[in-house]
Amino acid sequence: MPQSIQAFAGSPVHVVDGDTLDVGGIRYRLHGIDAPEAAQVCAGRDGGSWKCGQDSIRVMEELTGGKSVECDDRGHDAYGRTIAVCTAAGVEINALMIEQGMAWAFRKYSQDYVKAEDAARRRGVGIWQAPTETAWDFRAHKWKSSLSAAPDRACPIKGNINRKHERIYHVPWSKDYGKTRIDVAKGERWFCTEEEAIAAGWRAPLWGHE
Repeated sequence: MPQSIQAFAGSPVHVVDGDTLDVGGIRYRLHGIDAPEAAQVCAGRDGGSWKCGQDSIRVMEELTGGKSVECDDRGHDAYGRTIAVCTAAGVEINALMIEQGMAWAFRKYSQDYVKAEDAARRRGVGIWQAPTETAWDFRAHKWKSSLSAAPDRACPIKGNINRKHERIYHVPWSKDYGKTRIDVAKGERWFCTEEEAIAAGWRAPLWGHE
């Protein structure tokens, strides 16, 4: 598939989470990495814990804030996001998130960042301070634990309509999943998959700042 580089000098960059950006009206999922989810807490070096999901968002904001961002298109995922390698002021963001211990190499889809991850692990930075749950395991266990509370046990995704009348869906690992209540009378609903929610006009929440 041909690759294309999109430059967004001066375009607003919105950090969705630690591995997803909205740039120039396009949603980019960073190729080859998987950052902690916004609600995720990781094990710390001192035996405690830290909000790795929120920290990964903060680091992404620091890397992209006020900078010219370029993204190299690598195709699309099942949710319609553009998979990309992105740079901020000429420095690759994907690699920096791995090097700073703010994301895992997403080996299921790519081996591109395995060596950088191994180096981060040896240094014990970020998510490598102590053994901790990966983002994909976190999502899996949150999904499983949510099934018993959903009206249809195969469909635990909450399709909420907020005060601004925005349709936002919350997956079980979402930071606001627990406090979100579904009122079918208001037009809110449950979904079985993210693809289904997106097709119906709902969007994922945005956790970062512009």
